Amino acid sequence: MAKRVRLVEDSVVLVDGPWSHRDVSANGIRLHVAEAGTGPLVVLLHGFPEFWWAWRHQLVGLAGAGFRAVAPDLRGYGASDKPPRGYDPMTVASDIAGLIRAMGERDAVVVGHGWGGHIGWTLAAMHPRAVRRLVVLSAPHPLRWPAALAGDARQRHASRHVARFQLPWHPERWLVADDAANVAALMSSWGGPAFPLAETERRWRDAMLVQGAPHSALEYFRWAGRSLPRSDGRRFRRALRRPLDVPTLQMHGGLDSCILPATAQGSSRYVSATYEWRLLEDVGHFPHEEVPDTVTGELVRWAKE
Repeated sequence: MAKRVRLVEDSVVLVDGPWSHRDVSANGIRLHVAEAGTGPLVVLLHGFPEFWWAWRHQLVGLAGAGFRAVAPDLRGYGASDKPPRGYDPMTVASDIAGLIRAMGERDAVVVGHGWGGHIGWTLAAMHPRAVRRLVVLSAPHPLRWPAALAGDARQRHASRHVARFQLPWHPERWLVADDAANVAALMSSWGGPAFPLAETERRWRDAMLVQGAPHSALEYFRWAGRSLPRSDGRRFRRALRRPLDVPTLQMHGGLDSCILPATAQGSSRYVSATYEWRLLEDVGHFPHEEVPDTVTGELVRWAKE
């Protein structure tokens, strides 16, 4: 029998460290950000089921390399606003474009993991002037999904959680049951060997227990599924067809069991600018957590070019 759900305040995500916390108004909502360093702006977008703290290593490393690193909680996560709607990639990309402007910058190096990478691809397509350079981890170009799900039974099996998440309310209860034990189970099944560490697991479980976070996080998946036959989904896919004129670095874990490397490969066809692909051997779905020094080094190199 599941234990009683223990919901927490969003202050649980305000982790102390060599960074500062503040709220920023962008695109009509309030986004919580963690910020470190001064210099050219680098924006770090987390995925599911993370929050800004997933980028703690890169915040420190980028700040030390002369950059201003900013990691927001995406709409619906952590200490950011959790409005009832707006979890489509176009709206969330507009959130990040507004965040860049609110930080006093015209553009930024944008880094995204998982759903954050999905938003990064969308931002570069729909707000290209806001993206100086793009880095994507564990996220194929959005137009790679239809072909992968139609033609690769292994990816369909790896994505079975997406179908489950289309149900109303049951997935929310499933995520937070037994002190968010299923968050830990997802992390363990998608990550590489010995991942996650105990502190990482506890932080992510607590973040998913924030009031409103489970529903908001799942709305990203629901839009992706339900929009396929709708006009907004067709508009989104049309907007993503034009090749990106933004230099793009794509990194992917060779052991990623959530998004298979074969699904991510081939994204280069949607980039007309400089493009690099890096496969990280013996790494799962969370490269920035599993091999943080490697990822930070690549981010610094790419941002400085």
